[in-house]
Amino acid sequence: MTHADYFDPKMSTLTAKTTEQVRAKSARITASTLHVRLDDGREISVPFTEVSWLKWLANATPKQRANWSLEPGGFAIYWPDLDDGIEVCHLLDSQPIE
Repeated sequence: MTHADYFDPKMSTLTAKTTEQVRAKSARITASTLHVRLDDGREISVPFTEVSWLKWLANATPKQRANWSLEPGGFAIYWPDLDDGIEVCHLLDSQPIE
Protein backbone atom coordinates (compact mmCIF):
# COMPACT_ATOMS: atom_id res chain seq x y z
CA MET A 1 0.00 0.00 0.00
CA THR A 2 1.37 3.41 -0.92
CA HIS A 3 0.63 6.88 0.36
CA ALA A 4 -1.63 7.44 -2.67
CA ASP A 5 -3.74 4.40 -1.72
CA TYR A 6 -5.04 5.94 1.48
CA PHE A 7 -4.46 9.70 1.15
CA ASP A 8 -7.38 11.81 -0.03
CA PRO A 9 -6.31 15.45 -0.57
CA LYS A 10 -9.98 16.58 -0.49
CA MET A 11 -10.40 15.26 3.04
CA SER A 12 -10.41 17.98 5.67
CA THR A 13 -8.65 17.21 8.94
CA LEU A 14 -7.93 19.11 12.11
CA THR A 15 -4.24 19.43 12.83
CA ALA A 16 -2.31 20.09 16.00
CA LYS A 17 -1.37 23.49 14.59
CA THR A 18 -4.55 25.00 16.06
CA THR A 19 -3.61 23.91 19.58
CA GLU A 20 -0.04 25.18 19.25
CA GLN A 21 -1.36 28.74 19.19
CA VAL A 22 -3.01 28.50 22.62
CA ARG A 23 -0.83 29.51 25.55
CA ALA A 24 -1.02 29.07 29.32
CA LYS A 25 -1.72 32.21 31.34
CA SER A 26 -1.53 30.56 34.75
CA ALA A 27 -1.53 27.20 36.46
CA ARG A 28 -2.39 25.74 39.83
CA ILE A 29 -1.90 22.29 41.18
CA THR A 30 -3.87 20.34 43.76
CA ALA A 31 -3.05 16.96 45.31
CA SER A 32 -3.98 15.10 42.14
CA THR A 33 -4.92 17.59 39.42
CA LEU A 34 -3.14 20.16 37.29
CA HIS A 35 -5.34 23.12 36.33
CA VAL A 36 -4.16 25.36 33.50
CA ARG A 37 -5.86 28.62 32.49
CA LEU A 38 -5.41 29.32 28.79
CA ASP A 39 -5.18 32.65 27.00
CA ASP A 40 -8.39 31.89 25.10
CA GLY A 41 -10.38 31.82 28.38
CA ARG A 42 -10.59 28.06 28.88
CA GLU A 43 -9.28 26.19 31.89
CA ILE A 44 -8.22 22.59 31.45
CA SER A 45 -7.81 20.16 34.31
CA VAL A 46 -5.66 17.06 34.07
CA PRO A 47 -5.76 14.35 36.75
CA PHE A 48 -2.00 13.67 36.63
CA THR A 49 -2.30 10.75 39.05
CA GLU A 50 -4.39 8.93 36.42
CA VAL A 51 -2.37 9.78 33.31
CA SER A 52 0.46 7.34 32.68
CA TRP A 53 2.71 9.81 30.83
CA LEU A 54 2.54 12.17 33.82
CA LYS A 55 3.77 9.57 36.31
CA TRP A 56 6.85 11.73 36.98
CA LEU A 57 4.55 14.49 38.29
CA ALA A 58 2.42 12.09 40.35
CA ASN A 59 5.57 10.67 41.97
CA ALA A 60 6.90 14.10 42.93
CA THR A 61 6.55 15.54 46.41
CA PRO A 62 4.02 18.32 47.00
CA LYS A 63 6.94 20.73 47.45
CA GLN A 64 8.42 19.71 44.08
CA ARG A 65 5.04 20.03 42.35
CA ALA A 66 4.51 23.48 43.87
CA ASN A 67 7.74 24.80 42.33
CA TRP A 68 6.73 25.41 38.71
CA SER A 69 7.01 28.23 36.21
CA LEU A 70 5.50 29.14 32.87
CA GLU A 71 7.94 29.02 30.00
CA PRO A 72 8.32 32.31 28.09
CA GLY A 73 5.32 32.79 25.85
CA GLY A 74 3.24 30.36 27.93
CA PHE A 75 3.84 27.37 25.66
CA ALA A 76 4.75 25.06 28.56
CA ILE A 77 4.84 24.58 32.32
CA TYR A 78 8.21 23.62 33.79
CA TRP A 79 9.16 22.10 37.15
CA PRO A 80 12.85 22.93 37.78
CA ASP A 81 13.16 20.57 40.77
CA LEU A 82 12.01 17.72 38.52
CA ASP A 83 13.80 18.94 35.38
CA ASP A 84 10.64 18.20 33.40
CA GLY A 85 7.66 20.00 31.97
CA ILE A 86 4.48 19.80 29.93
CA GLU A 87 3.72 21.63 26.70
CA VAL A 88 0.23 23.10 26.44
CA CYS A 89 -0.31 21.55 23.00
CA HIS A 90 0.26 18.08 24.48
CA LEU A 91 -2.28 18.74 27.23
CA LEU A 92 -4.83 19.84 24.66
CA ASP A 93 -4.11 16.90 22.39
CA SER A 94 -3.96 14.49 25.36
CA GLN A 95 -0.82 13.02 23.87
CA PRO A 96 2.23 11.87 25.79
CA ILE A 97 5.45 13.77 25.47
CA GLU A 98 8.01 11.46 23.91
